[in-house]
Amino acid sequence: MGKDLVEASPIARELFERADQVLGRSLSEIVFEGPEEELTKTANCQPALFVHGLAMWAVLKEACPHLNPVAAAGLSLGEMTAHTAAGSFTFEEGLRVVAQRGRLMDEACAETEGAMAAMVGGDEAAVRELAAEAGVDVANLNAPGQIVLSGTVEGIDKAVAGAKARKIKLAKKLKVAGAYHSRLMANAEAKLGPVLVDAEINAPNYPVVSNQRAEEVTDPSEIRETLQKQVTGSVRWVESMQLLREKGNQLFIELGPGKVLAGLMPRIDKGATVETAGDWESLQVLIEKLK
Repeated sequence: MGKDLVEASPIARELFERADQVLGRSLSEIVFEGPEEELTKTANCQPALFVHGLAMWAVLKEACPHLNPVAAAGLSLGEMTAHTAAGSFTFEEGLRVVAQRGRLMDEACAETEGAMAAMVGGDEAAVRELAAEAGVDVANLNAPGQIVLSGTVEGIDKAVAGAKARKIKLAKKLKVAGAYHSRLMANAEAKLGPVLVDAEINAPNYPVVSNQRAEEVTDPSEIRETLQKQVTGSVRWVESMQLLREKGNQLFIELGPGKVLAGLMPRIDKGATVETAGDWESLQVLIEKLK
């Protein structure tokens, strides 16, 4: 991931080099070479996605200096990337926070036995009732008919078993290290608080939509609060995208490996235009479209 970007772009290469210096280890080697099981560890995956996303953005801005966003959003860890792109954090400060966030969430995963499951094709009220019955939390509201639950292994198994009775078409356990965006991450949330207090946070150059509130946040104190609460809170992605559409935004650009967010958008709002780029080749296609 990102190797082609670094080989082709000096500005992307510089960001990965700066990341290695900030972290005091070779994150870039893990990102470029793997192995996959090492890269997908939360403590590595979160900084890797953060740096990769910002490297993509740096290359895009360099090629299209006229491109001026009016808002930003990111799903889960992506909210930190969005804030850094918007200037809430410097690259170095944002990376330090992300590294701590990943480490603390890894610790929380090790301390608890958690799981997550996707509920597809069900009514939101029915999924919420099922979650309450099973004693688990609503982690992600990704799109209409696509909700992720998170909690103890026992609770998630109970939710999966009870999905059919709630007329949920598909209930599938996810391959994850723990119960993200649930009460099982409470220790990580508590420990992230002091990290955010110590971090230098600025008012962003354009609004960033909070996962936890599904509202634009621009005040540094609110940014601290929402980023901390996000660790255990629900990712309200549907409402976040609806908010941006209601404000008249038409063009959305997803930067990062995969096209997950682009795939969700038509189910949230078919009227939005979404462009994606996840590597050097697709980024060049996007740049030509935007020039």
